[in-house]
Amino acid sequence: MKNNSMNGKVVWITGASSGIGEALAYACAAAGAKLILSARNRDELFRVKQNCRSQAHVHVLPVDLEQADTLVDKAANALRIYGRIDLLINSAGISQRGRALETSSETEHRIMNTNFWGTVALSKAVLPAMVAARSGHLVCISSIAGKLGTKNRSAYAASKHALHGYFDSLRAELHADNINVTLVCPGYIKTNISLNALTASGQPQGTMDHNQANGISPEDCAAAIMKAIAARREEMYIGGQETMAVWLKRFFPGFLSKKLREREK
Repeated sequence: MKNNSMNGKVVWITGASSGIGEALAYACAAAGAKLILSARNRDELFRVKQNCRSQAHVHVLPVDLEQADTLVDKAANALRIYGRIDLLINSAGISQRGRALETSSETEHRIMNTNFWGTVALSKAVLPAMVAARSGHLVCISSIAGKLGTKNRSAYAASKHALHGYFDSLRAELHADNINVTLVCPGYIKTNISLNALTASGQPQGTMDHNQANGISPEDCAAAIMKAIAARREEMYIGGQETMAVWLKRFFPGFLSKKLREREK
């Protein structure tokens, strides 16, 4: 897609009630897209809708990715709104702040169901219409944690690593159908993700991490993602110096492991 190619496109964004998803909603609306905004919090979705440049082509569709049995029907509802989905941006997700041995299986399943299985199920529900149209684009908001693991993020890192394996494979399968797949790996973005991150007991952490508080803005992140979508990038990293960890993992894995072990969190 070129710079003006969002104009008139139907874009479905999950996790649109805050953070990167909210910033992407405003960016897509400003570019002339027709939007479907999804998240669990209906009130927050309507707040985002009211802040979009034009509300006439913005629809709210609450979705809970943990409720897997509802996602096929949700996708059918989304497809009925405009008759198609040109771009699905999977931005919904939840993070973790807890040691692996102390984290309950219930908490781990909740993270995997939201970040991985929900994203897979929703994408598969939309894909048949894209394949029939021989056109479409899937975007998954992964993380730098999708390329390497750090302390207190075991289930979160696993869910993001899983996205890469699944959607890299899916990209190869969909190439002949003219469907693009983009994996976006943000580093530290100034959102509420650390506030809402699940502790070992499954409760929200409730505090903002220092690195998150000093991260780049969601608006700058969204602008970079818009460029990646336009260029049909397969994968991209967004953030500050933390993105260098991806290259250290590839070329100097022992050095990176030592540095990550030394980190307190």
